[in-house]
Amino acid sequence: MTSVSETKVQLGGTRGGPDVATLRQDRWWIQPVVTVSILTAFIIYSTWAAFQNKNYYVGVQMHRDLISPFYSPCLASDCVAGSKAGFALSGWTLSPALLILIFPLGFRLTCYYYRRSYYRAFWWSPPACAVADAHSSYSGETRFPLIMQNIHRYFFYAGLVFNALLTYDAIRAFHQPGIGFGVTVGTIVLTVNAGLLWAYSLSCHACRHLCGGQVKSFKAHPIRYRFWKILTPLNAKHMNFAWSSLIFVAFTDVYVRLVASGAWTDFRLF
Repeated sequence: MTSVSETKVQLGGTRGGPDVATLRQDRWWIQPVVTVSILTAFIIYSTWAAFQNKNYYVGVQMHRDLISPFYSPCLASDCVAGSKAGFALSGWTLSPALLILIFPLGFRLTCYYYRRSYYRAFWWSPPACAVADAHSSYSGETRFPLIMQNIHRYFFYAGLVFNALLTYDAIRAFHQPGIGFGVTVGTIVLTVNAGLLWAYSLSCHACRHLCGGQVKSFKAHPIRYRFWKILTPLNAKHMNFAWSSLIFVAFTDVYVRLVASGAWTDFRLF
């Protein structure tokens, strides 16, 4: 008969748990604070900009064709001359940004990366690795309102439409009314903004899954496999594109707004 021996092990020091948030000694709280600061600043600015309903378009008076991404397409019935889309919503006289921002903000709000960021930063769920969750229970995204996160793929489709519209705006910016084709600082700003938004969208997890996530045999789907291989390296940089596109889209609105108000000059390069 084999005897079983036991060795008692006593662990010293304080253990992490409900009464001890973490044993980490580094400044783990810096990343959540930075995330809260940037996202809060963006929310405040975009809300303010959406209700301004002015200085969102630089038109023929300045020999330019620049429109803020917050206001494109301009669907209100009283849009500034030259900024109107091919059609307008009859009777809508409020800021067109109130109609537009629902979709790009919905895309970012339900984004897998942004979920992780604001779950940690705002809700402390959990705020960092090896730091206790601030909540005693966890239901995941199975209940309202977090179950709404599952519509992310539909916001992704809407995001592609807006990316196409902003690309069209960037192309139009190369035309300078009364002058002809040319490049200005504003042209570059709108082009970079469209490029970053495409990079953010195409590096999205939903986009990569759409191309190859449900494929059981890549050999049977060579075209989808090629797209999947192209998007996979982009997906690894999704965090970088998420932050850079967020900051730059706000900067683009600032740039157009300041040029339209006369505070800045949109210098012509050639």
